[in-house]
Amino acid sequence: MRIIILLLFVIIPERLICQGKIQNKDNSTEFDHIDFSQKILPIASDNIFSDSTFNIWCGSVIKGKNGKYYMFYSRWPRVYGHYAWIPNSEIALAKADKPDGPYKHVKVVFERRGSQYWDGICTHNPAVLAYQGKYYLYYMGTTGNSVVNMPASMQDNNWWEYRNNQRIGVAVTTNLEGDWQRFDKPVLDVSRDSTAYDALMVSNPAITVDNKGKVVLVYKQVAKKTGALRGGKVRFGVAFSKSMLGPFIKHPEPIFQAKQKDNENVWMMAEDPFLWSSKGKIYAIVTDVIGAFTNKKAALALLNSKDGVNWEPTINPQVVPYSINFSNGSKSDDKLERPWIYFDNGKPKVLFGALGINKRSYSVNVAIKLKE
Repeated sequence: MRIIILLLFVIIPERLICQGKIQNKDNSTEFDHIDFSQKILPIASDNIFSDSTFNIWCGSVIKGKNGKYYMFYSRWPRVYGHYAWIPNSEIALAKADKPDGPYKHVKVVFERRGSQYWDGICTHNPAVLAYQGKYYLYYMGTTGNSVVNMPASMQDNNWWEYRNNQRIGVAVTTNLEGDWQRFDKPVLDVSRDSTAYDALMVSNPAITVDNKGKVVLVYKQVAKKTGALRGGKVRFGVAFSKSMLGPFIKHPEPIFQAKQKDNENVWMMAEDPFLWSSKGKIYAIVTDVIGAFTNKKAALALLNSKDGVNWEPTINPQVVPYSINFSNGSKSDDKLERPWIYFDNGKPKVLFGALGINKRSYSVNVAIKLKE
């Protein structure tokens, strides 16, 4: 019996050491094994950010130096309908004492500045990041001169002018409630090559900095297609820079591509990424548009990458179901979009997202608390 016990003491530590070596070798982190779907809690009324006159979308949250929490978000008049974010969206700022809210509107961040500017008519898709003592706000901007009839519709040809003029910009500040320095040119523009995957438009920026200080920018891209207002396929690309302000070097091929051959010709595969870096890897939560990454089991999917170019689903890619629960017992009639996670000391605490209410008669941002 003593011999068996001694052998167990020898074998078990050795096995643990071997397992540790395997984990280090495959470069896995806690996020490779996390199951967000088991952390989702019902949404309380205080965790819903709504406005009686505006549609709310695109919540991007960061903690300020003063201990307050700031949400940069998109808004446009409810009366114009859901698709009126083009050309009416503006980026605004809200503040709260807790990361999950309740949030209160503070001010409009980017005022309209005229159609002569690339971002002069509409700003949308905010993504805020603190880096080396400054705050950077990446966003989509667009311009145009056509009149879009309200309530807005994708059937209106004029709507597509503003959609196709979308470009990606960045603004910088040292004070979250102060003024932001905007630039007269986008930080990421369309490619001059008419055959490129992003020759028509770029939008939906997602940003992170890897463990080597490389800036990783993931973005929506649309190719040109002769005679088609909407252009070609909607895909996502990635670009890299040594500076938060660019210039960015684009990778030539799309990312977030499901490997199944049946998915190659779909119009859109992924949408609305949120990025973060951890221990040498990059992670993204994306809208799983056709269910290619979660086998049609979830609205949002968790992907990982070692280089920002090659992506694959994690062990538990399901993030949230297609319908989410409220604390009053009701369920959403829309799927969660525009994901954003607030981290506290590297741990995910709150999952934010945009949600249509009553068949998108209006929209709100919600904060979903995550179990420890």
